[in-house]
Amino acid sequence: MMPLTTDCRAPYTASDTVHDARFFNEDLAPTPPQRRTWTTYNYIALWFSMSMEVTTYMLASSLIAGGMNWKQAIGTILLGNLIVLLPMLLNAHAGSKYGIPFPVFVRASFGTRGANIPAILRALVACGWFGIQSWLGGQAIFAMLNVLWPQTASHAGVLWACFLSFWLLNMFVVWNGVESIRILQSFSAPFMVIMSLTLLFWMWHKAGGFGPMLSAPSKFHSTGDFLKFFFPSLTAMVGYWATLSLNIPDFTRYAKNQDAQILGQSLGLPVAMTLYSFIGIACTSASVAIFGEPIWSPITLLGKFHQPFVAFLALIALLVATLNVNIGANVVSPSNDFSNLAPRYISFRTGGLITGFLGLAMMPWKLMSSFGSYIFGWLIGYSGLLGPVAGIMIADYFVLRRTRLDVDSLYRRNGAYEYSHGINPRALVALAAGVVVALIGLVIPPLRFLYDYAWFVGFFVAFAIYLLLAIATVPPRLSGQTERPHVSSGDVKER
Repeated sequence: MMPLTTDCRAPYTASDTVHDARFFNEDLAPTPPQRRTWTTYNYIALWFSMSMEVTTYMLASSLIAGGMNWKQAIGTILLGNLIVLLPMLLNAHAGSKYGIPFPVFVRASFGTRGANIPAILRALVACGWFGIQSWLGGQAIFAMLNVLWPQTASHAGVLWACFLSFWLLNMFVVWNGVESIRILQSFSAPFMVIMSLTLLFWMWHKAGGFGPMLSAPSKFHSTGDFLKFFFPSLTAMVGYWATLSLNIPDFTRYAKNQDAQILGQSLGLPVAMTLYSFIGIACTSASVAIFGEPIWSPITLLGKFHQPFVAFLALIALLVATLNVNIGANVVSPSNDFSNLAPRYISFRTGGLITGFLGLAMMPWKLMSSFGSYIFGWLIGYSGLLGPVAGIMIADYFVLRRTRLDVDSLYRRNGAYEYSHGINPRALVALAAGVVVALIGLVIPPLRFLYDYAWFVGFFVAFAIYLLLAIATVPPRLSGQTERPHVSSGDVKER
């Protein structure tokens, strides 16, 4: 059997002797060496551009609105991001080593056909996020128009026009492909730092210094009361990036080497999230001193300042931030996931269009209707679906396979990942168990604590059950197929 080519002079083409066209197209193929151009800076820029956006601000400010003081809020955010960094780096390894995206990587643990289940779970969550970001972007435009031209506030249709215009802008960027994303993020990351610090300084000036900005005390009068709010909040912090912790191979497949993505992510994720979260926390605390109440939405807060210059800066900052995170986190991955369903018919661009329309259909204006629905409904709820997937992927790749994959078999039937008709029943049982245990607290009140820890519960339950089932039956790597560290005619060395 001839291996999948990575020679730039011979683009990937269908061949029955190499792969099954049902599992292969150019967007899903291993990234060739000449396209592995992302450096440490690109990954730092990726995280800064994806972290500095409205939902991160609202995630941080909600902790203040919920009763934490600024030190408790910063500590919760930092701890949550350090925790989620671990599965992020573990799942990123296969992307940079083999150049494969998430929907292909997950075939190793779920099977060539079974991989569609976790891929679609991840894709649907991303569609929800895409809709949320598009709605917030539209709201930002509408709020700024109200400041610049107050007469627009009386026209409800203007809000929907802003929403759809921003949605179309996202679709335009999708149509230009993933390389445009890297270029956009490289330039926008330093711009976003400058804009965010400018807005922070503005609030500092209005509040009269950091003393008044950070003076809001904790509303919790006992350790028990604090912990009741802390643990669900910590789960929400982890759940915030639970999506990307699965599909991070979609980005690390472009890494120049393993060190570039490890160092870039280790520096980028916790630093960017903590920095921008501090801005959200400080501005929300300042709103108490300035307006007499904590305002957790930056869009609402900016609407309080009826000054065109502030409105212009806010418009630029919010739109660039929201566009970056929407394309980087919520389009690239589901586009690949939908493409994985029918590679012959669904390209990256087509998958991006599907993502966009599903984002509209999920009615994001309802997902963001209240603080409670955002934190304790949306974030924790879907973390219970994705935590088990992460547990299975890590158990399979690191514990059972010791990071060795047969790349050719990921793109065809009857190979090392055929299992039972292309589906790994062990993975499905572990996934179902993890999801049920994580979410059972929603219907059985005495078990509510399991839901409060949904991502952690789902992860460890699925991780343990998958390994136990693998030990009790035939381990995948002893199924008669030989796994190879890497196969490519371009002599792509292990990274």
